[in-house]
Amino acid sequence: MTIEYLKKAVKTSTTDAGDVRETVQSILDDIENGGEESAKSYAAKFDRYEGNILLTKDEIAHAASLVPQKLKDDIQFAHDNVRRFAEAQMKTLINFETEVVPGLTAGQKSIPCNAAGCYVPGGRYSHIASAIMTVTTAKVAGCKHIAVCSPPRPEVGIAPAIIYTADLCGADSILALGGVQGVASMAFGLFGVPQSDILVGPGNQFVAEAKRILFGRVGIDMFAGPTDSLILADKTADPDVVACDLVGQAEHGYNSPVWLVTDDRALAEKVMELVPQHIDDLPEVNRDNATAAWRDYAEVIVCDSREEMAQTSDEYAPEHLTVQAEDLDWWLERLKCYGSLFLGEETTVAFGDKASGTNHVLPTSGAARYTGGLSVHKYMKIVTWQRATREGSKPVALATARISRLEGMEGHARTADIRLKKYFPDEEFDLTGEA
Repeated sequence: MTIEYLKKAVKTSTTDAGDVRETVQSILDDIENGGEESAKSYAAKFDRYEGNILLTKDEIAHAASLVPQKLKDDIQFAHDNVRRFAEAQMKTLINFETEVVPGLTAGQKSIPCNAAGCYVPGGRYSHIASAIMTVTTAKVAGCKHIAVCSPPRPEVGIAPAIIYTADLCGADSILALGGVQGVASMAFGLFGVPQSDILVGPGNQFVAEAKRILFGRVGIDMFAGPTDSLILADKTADPDVVACDLVGQAEHGYNSPVWLVTDDRALAEKVMELVPQHIDDLPEVNRDNATAAWRDYAEVIVCDSREEMAQTSDEYAPEHLTVQAEDLDWWLERLKCYGSLFLGEETTVAFGDKASGTNHVLPTSGAARYTGGLSVHKYMKIVTWQRATREGSKPVALATARISRLEGMEGHARTADIRLKKYFPDEEFDLTGEA
């Protein structure tokens, strides 16, 4: 495999991560011990907010009145798309039973988590789409209580569009809390919400670390790092579109990697020429992130063939993977490691981020090698059950007794013995396996 880097990253997504664990652990401990008052104190300290935490119906209605109707229509459109896709996913979860051996029936059942906690970022950007992605899927999955927390702004509270969206999508409780204090409040069941069984949603490194620490006590969607995106492009791709798409993802954050993998050197060189122009054309608030991400974290790779391109992509296992190349069906069949796949110029990562229906809470930092993104499946417990007739239990009991004794687990073996003696008192069995 021979690949050439026309641009090599000088940093990785973890270069500037820092050690935030001690800080996050301290905050979690304080809130677990101090309860709601501790959470409020961190809201005042970090967000300069001392208003109401659990939003009332009147506050939610007031927020909705502040959202322009056109934006409401767009939110409804995106919500409907995400809901329809989630409902289609639910149909893939099938309860079943099968007769494993005559007389022994085993089955599978899907049960939703009782309480879900959804984190919706609201710092530099008001992440309306994150409310859609997290709350809608939890609602379709059948979670009985869905809590949402989002960072409040000083003297203002949560952005009205986030409140409106969370309520529209089915949130039962909305908390004006951000950061670790928001995650902790949902996990510990503060401010009148039940303790969350699962915590989902994107956030900064402190939110991600809080979820990491709490994992085990509660479920989480996935361990998250900075967002990343990779584009596979051949000679048929439009370099201006490719450059625009790279910049569109680089604006997420200063440490958000973007990668271009191609088998056409001329395309690669043209994209490298165009990217700075697209960055310079951004508003200043977006430009700084995109500049740093492209300078420090971006890579441009030239391969010899499309198979080499696909292999390189699978090794990176990007969160977002775009293909702008010929023979899209080949790429769909060949590619194996990605969070979400965008096939053809007619779709783009931003579509999935905002409104097309697939979820934008996705695995980062190579985690797409072993997991997919947020879906209704993440909220479901896939449990098993079994029942047997007495005759059907006989061969299972015999095998269990002998395997258990071979393992040295006599107590296990005797739970099989007692049933064999009770159900078949007139029969003799080899329960040691030594004969």
